[in-house]
Amino acid sequence: MKAIQIDGLSQIDRDQWNSLVGSNYPFLRHEFLSALERCRSASPETGWQPRHLLIYEQNEPVALMPLYLKFHSRGEYVFDYQWAEAYHNHHLDYYPKLLTAIPFTPCQGPRIAIKTGADQRRITSFIASYIKETLADTGASSWHCLFPDLTSAEQLVFEGLSLRTGIQFQWFNREYRDFNDYLDSFSAGKRKQVKRERRRIAEQSVQFRQISGKDISEQDWEAFYRFYQMTYFKRGMQPYLNLGFFLEIAETMPQNLLLIVAVKDGDYIGAALSFIGNDTLYGRYWGCNEEYHSLHFEACYYQGLDYCLANNLKRFDSGAQGEHKIARGFEPVYTYSAHWIKDRRFAAAIDDFLDWETAEIQKYRLLAEKHLPFKLQT
Repeated sequence: MKAIQIDGLSQIDRDQWNSLVGSNYPFLRHEFLSALERCRSASPETGWQPRHLLIYEQNEPVALMPLYLKFHSRGEYVFDYQWAEAYHNHHLDYYPKLLTAIPFTPCQGPRIAIKTGADQRRITSFIASYIKETLADTGASSWHCLFPDLTSAEQLVFEGLSLRTGIQFQWFNREYRDFNDYLDSFSAGKRKQVKRERRRIAEQSVQFRQISGKDISEQDWEAFYRFYQMTYFKRGMQPYLNLGFFLEIAETMPQNLLLIVAVKDGDYIGAALSFIGNDTLYGRYWGCNEEYHSLHFEACYYQGLDYCLANNLKRFDSGAQGEHKIARGFEPVYTYSAHWIKDRRFAAAIDDFLDWETAEIQKYRLLAEKHLPFKLQT
């Protein structure tokens, strides 16, 4: 096998990249990652230096992996600031680091795309060995793989990486006929709460439109982007993504896009953008220009659930954080990341921390499950 690194998606044909990626997980596709690069959201100017890895065997591509040389930890959603601080306190450099991730996207999925029928274990082992050797050449302190699927995470642990566990809240379709059938699985009090929230939206004369990608107009995108910006401005932050990114993916991957807009008195007052996989809806970005009771819940969760039920999607991944999702039927699930720390002294200390953190995460999941709204099974 042979490894080749490229410093941008422009250096590989879109169809060749996507032939390894497949269609189920939209964020690893060439269209998404290349838009991030072309629109300067994930680029050397913003501290994301692409070093994407291509694996060839007998001159045929058999695997690929997104890879960045990273000079900060922003936009990752797996927080290692304390690790960086520990390096600094010992007068050592934590940055740059090597990062396998989808920028700004805390959605679990494949991080190493491998040709169907190829030996996953052998290829993963080759990649892990290659990256460890590459650390010295790049000056990187470490390699981090964020939000891989469980199979990839387990294979990376087998190759000596340390496993970190997190929690997200996701919805699963238990073959519900419609939203009311879904609510019938709730206890009476929780069911009443959700109905009250949806009723309050109607009482405020707020209506919703679900717009598929090819039907989203440029004016829709401009309105959405104003709302998206506001989400960051309210926190004193600059948004990670610019309007150009959204306009580009509107052209290159419209089949994966769902825009939900909230309308009052004929004007847009908020919007949420989701991505569509083969069997999963991924809720990603949202914003509004004015707060209305239950607007966030309706735009980001209930409308998405309606879409999943109408289109027989099996899962709704609504993104990071959000304990408020529990009462609405989003179940706690584990997420994973894998880490290789070159300095084995720090690796040992981080492993001790991860042992403690994992135990706390397990306790938290058990506690969260007790607050799910579903009727007790008899």
